[in-house]
Amino acid sequence: MESVPSINVNELGEHHTILDVREPYEWETGHIDGAVHIPVDQVPERLEELDPDDDVHVVCRSGGRSSRVTQWLTHNGYSAVNVSGGMGAWMDAEKPMVSETGEEPYVK
Repeated sequence: MESVPSINVNELGEHHTILDVREPYEWETGHIDGAVHIPVDQVPERLEELDPDDDVHVVCRSGGRSSRVTQWLTHNGYSAVNVSGGMGAWMDAEKPMVSETGEEPYVK
């Protein structure tokens, strides 16, 4: 299996595009403020929403889906890095999140 470039949530910088590839119901309960939301199965058809000149940090719940998307993006000329541990690791590290529900954000 090919190695996928990865980064820890504590190493994530502020000036990178964060691509959240989780499903809408996951996104609504808690996500990183300013992240781009494109569910994993929509990435190929919505690729124009990403700037090919930006570093894209890809996140899902635990790292599996984001790893596959990272690999796909790098094969298509993007600079992409998987966020290890995903939003679960983000929440465990007590990083800030927002929700679309009006409730306290959490990872589902």
